[in-house]
Amino acid sequence: MTEHIKKIMQEIGSNAKVAYERLSTASNEEKNDALHIIANEIENNEEYILSENNKDIQIAKSNNLSEAMIDRLSLNDIGIKNIASSMRDIAKLNDPVGNELESWDRPNGLHIKKVSIPIGVIGIIYESRPNVTADAASLCLKSGNASILRSGSDSYFSSYAIYESIKEGLNKTSLDSNSIQLVPTKDRDAVGLMLEGLNSNIDIIVPRGGKSLVSRVQTEAKIPVFGHLEGICHVYVNEKADITKAIDVTVNAKMRRTSICGAAETLLIDKSIYKEYLPRILSKLSDMGCEIRGNAQIKDIFPQTENVSESDWATEYLDAIISVKVVKGIDEAISHIKEYGTGHTEAIITEDEKMAEYFFNHVNSSIILLNASTQFADGGEFGFGAEIGISTGKMHARGPIGLEQLTTFKYTVYGNGQTRP
Repeated sequence: MTEHIKKIMQEIGSNAKVAYERLSTASNEEKNDALHIIANEIENNEEYILSENNKDIQIAKSNNLSEAMIDRLSLNDIGIKNIASSMRDIAKLNDPVGNELESWDRPNGLHIKKVSIPIGVIGIIYESRPNVTADAASLCLKSGNASILRSGSDSYFSSYAIYESIKEGLNKTSLDSNSIQLVPTKDRDAVGLMLEGLNSNIDIIVPRGGKSLVSRVQTEAKIPVFGHLEGICHVYVNEKADITKAIDVTVNAKMRRTSICGAAETLLIDKSIYKEYLPRILSKLSDMGCEIRGNAQIKDIFPQTENVSESDWATEYLDAIISVKVVKGIDEAISHIKEYGTGHTEAIITEDEKMAEYFFNHVNSSIILLNASTQFADGGEFGFGAEIGISTGKMHARGPIGLEQLTTFKYTVYGNGQTRP
């Protein structure tokens, strides 16, 4: 590691801490104004951002990256408009800072309040999605947190172009321009320094990317982490499922976008209905280019099926591939999810309310859906405006990480001369 990289990163950390002191007390109007100004800058610089994105795409193709990875990387004019629109949507959301979460009085006359506050400085390490640059920056700013962004090398030119628009926008506001910073190097040593906390200047790390990135972050981080390792998501078609819903939800959960963490990777279906339901579900998936993997039982009713292996159940394909299993009932479906799932997102398709509640009560993933696609595992779809990522941890933030999840709290205690005996 060069002293030059260390110096750059330590300066970024110090600047973020200073910027946080200003941002943490900024009014809702100041933060919203900044988001609108930045959104305008991004739209105004659309041509430049797309030209830089094209650099990343050409490099990705020359490096033989998969189509799924290139899809994650690609931007177009609609994508730029969506980035700006998302920022404006975040500005419309209620300020998560300074809210009275609880209050109570003690017998000794003390009045106690629990009040929401920003976390501090948040480090976000992400890979191929350049839109994360804007999403993460916007959510952190609105929640009063300074942010340090480290994009993946695959999306470096795109992310930096978006960041330049963010910086231009911040320079036109009353906020510190270092409220949002992007690490200006592809050097992997920069990630290691962030995981150490930059001399205690970073309070939390949020990884958003593939298994190798998240595994490294969770293993090496010396500060708290919000994140998930893999998104092995399941769709369980219960014996009381409506066939139309079963087809529509399963196909959307798998094929809408195969490269996102909320895409379904495994289909479970009850034994009592599989001969009737599976051919129709699998035919639709296959017609859309999805590879089906299953055992002889599945192959008997759908000959195009490829052989499934034990490792398939624990594989996040992020591609047009789905593993299929026939289960004896809801308990076997739940057991399979508990054994192979990663706590991300699961869906049950059923018209039986008791079955749905049983599934909800016995599956402990961060997001569970009834008769709806797993691809709704998204902060924007939850009404959060956007998200930094999905957390499968059980402490503090869980599920989509939006504004409220980027706050913590403090207690303010009001007395009138009380002393403790």
